[in-house]
Amino acid sequence: MSDGTSRRELIGATIAGAGLALAGGALLGTRAARAEEEGGAAKKLKLLILGGTGFLGPHTVRAALERGHEMTLFNRGRTNTHLFPDLEKLQGDRDGKLDALKGRKWDAVIDTSGYVPRIVKMSAELLKDSVQQYVFISTISVYPGFGRDDYPIDEDSEIGTMEDPTNESVRQFYGPLKALCEAEAEKVFPGRTTNIRPGLIVGPGDPTDRFSYWPYRVMRGGTILAPGDGTTEVQVIDARDLAAWTIHTIEQQVTGVYNATGFKGRVRFEEFLHGCKCAINHDCSFDWASEAFLKEHKVRPFMELPLWIPKEALPYVRVDKAIKAGLTFRPIAITSADTAEWIRTERDKAWRLQRRIEDETKTKPWRVGIRPEREKTLLRQRLDYDLKFK
Repeated sequence: MSDGTSRRELIGATIAGAGLALAGGALLGTRAARAEEEGGAAKKLKLLILGGTGFLGPHTVRAALERGHEMTLFNRGRTNTHLFPDLEKLQGDRDGKLDALKGRKWDAVIDTSGYVPRIVKMSAELLKDSVQQYVFISTISVYPGFGRDDYPIDEDSEIGTMEDPTNESVRQFYGPLKALCEAEAEKVFPGRTTNIRPGLIVGPGDPTDRFSYWPYRVMRGGTILAPGDGTTEVQVIDARDLAAWTIHTIEQQVTGVYNATGFKGRVRFEEFLHGCKCAINHDCSFDWASEAFLKEHKVRPFMELPLWIPKEALPYVRVDKAIKAGLTFRPIAITSADTAEWIRTERDKAWRLQRRIEDETKTKPWRVGIRPEREKTLLRQRLDYDLKFK
C-alpha cells in the first residue's frame, strides 16, 4: 500500500548506503547463512500447504522445494492454476470439503489461507493425527493498538477480542478473527503450533501495491512527493524471507508465537526511499511534505502515500524473538529493485493470465498510491504552503 531540498538529497545520498545494510541486518551474514544451507535440509520432509497459489503461497512452496522437501498443495483450484504443474495438488474447499486430506500423513502443514476460526478448527482437527506441526500465518493486526497508538509491540502485547466470536466478517474483524484462528490451531495442536505474525508482506508478486507503488514511482523518475520529514519508520518483510523462515521453523521445530516483520535494525522512510533511488533510478528527487500540509490537503495515509503512518499513530513492532529463532532479512533496496523488475516484466502479464485477458495492451490498475495529476498539484501547493509559513 501504503503508504526535498538539495540538502536533503545530499543527506539521503550519504545515508543510502547505510540504509541498504541496515535494512537487511547484515548482508554478508545473510549470504553466508544461505550459502551454508545450499546443500538443502538434512532431512527431506513431506509438507502440506493450505493455499499455495496466492502471493505468499508460491514463495513458500519454492522455498520448500529449494530445501529439497516434498510439497502437496490443497486449494480450490481457481487461482494461478498454471503454477507448479509437477507437484501434487489436492482439490477441495476448506469450508467442509476436506475429503482429499483424509487418510494422508505429512510432517507439517502450512496454513496461509485461514481467516475464520471455524474454518481453521475444521482443518486442524482433521489433520491433528496426520501432521506433527501446524504453522499458521497470522498478522500483527491481532494487536488492537497497531496503527493507533505510539508504543512498542511484542508477542506479549494485548491482542484484539470480539463481543461475538461467531461473527465471521473478515473485513470488519480481520485482526480479532486471526487471533481466534491462532487460538484454535494451538488448542488442537498444543505445543505443536507455530503462529507467525507478519506485518506488510512485500516483494515480487505483491498484488496489493502497498509497497510496490514506491519502486514504481522511483522508476518513473522526476520529483516525488514524500511524506513527513523522513524520520518515520518503515517495517515490511520480503515474502521470500518470510517463506524461507517459515520452512526453517518446520526444519528446526520452532513453535510458539512470533512477530515477523522487518527489520534487524530500524529503517527510516528517507533511508527506504534513497535505497530505492540507489537501486532503481538515480534520476529522481524527493520533495518532503510536512504532515501538517498533508493533513490540511486531505492526503490519505497508507492509501495515497503507501507505508506512511502519521507519527502519532506509529507503533514499533519488535521482532527480536523471531530473529533469535533464525529470521533473516535481505536489504530493502534489493527487495525494491526486484519488485521494480517484476513490475516491469511480470505484473501486467500475471494479472492478464489470472483473469484470462488476451489483450496484451491491458495494464493492471494501481490499487493505491497518489495519482500523477494530484501529485503535481500537491507539489505546487507545497511550495506555496512553505512560503506562507516562513
